[in-house]
Amino acid sequence: MSPSEPAMAEQTFVPAPIEVRVSANAAHLSVVRAVAADLAMREDFDLDSIADLKLAVDEACSTLIGIASPGAALSCRFSPTAGRVVVDVSVLAEEPHEPKRDTFGWRVLSTLADEVTASTTPSDNGKHLVRIELSKASGTVVGA
Repeated sequence: MSPSEPAMAEQTFVPAPIEVRVSANAAHLSVVRAVAADLAMREDFDLDSIADLKLAVDEACSTLIGIASPGAALSCRFSPTAGRVVVDVSVLAEEPHEPKRDTFGWRVLSTLADEVTASTTPSDNGKHLVRIELSKASGTVVGA
């Protein structure tokens, strides 16, 4: 062992975010759900929490696909850290409207995720970047 090896072992590994970009089409949701499930498993989520994250990601993506500009790409950026996965889903839209929060879909999304926010910002091409960010922690049982 060289003197530098123990120092490397002491460093904390912080995984880089993973970004999946697909056309804003419901046919590609299975790919995004599979990535969400895999990352949740790697963060030691229990089965119920994995299912909740998959459904929340599906709902966020479906919501944004519904308002996406024709031919737009759907971007899903996953940031897994310490038993939590943060997901930032975005799409370009023609109108500057955030997703409606009084819909059944938003209620499902906010129930499945620990935190959910939405925002809209102008884009350089005259369109609007609409984002939904959600986070989900592993469903560890306290005192078990």
